[in-house]
Amino acid sequence: MASLFDGGDQAAKASSEAEIEKLHAKIGQLLVERDFLARASGR
Repeated sequence: MASLFDGGDQAAKASSEAEIEKLHAKIGQLLVERDFLARASGR
């Protein structure tokens, strides 16, 4: 019976980890863009 509830927790955790990976990738992309634009503007 407990395994029924554990599976849902694992799925939620996997979904959460996937979302965190996507957000980290987006943060990295924005940092690169910010640095590029700062260099291009002469700052």
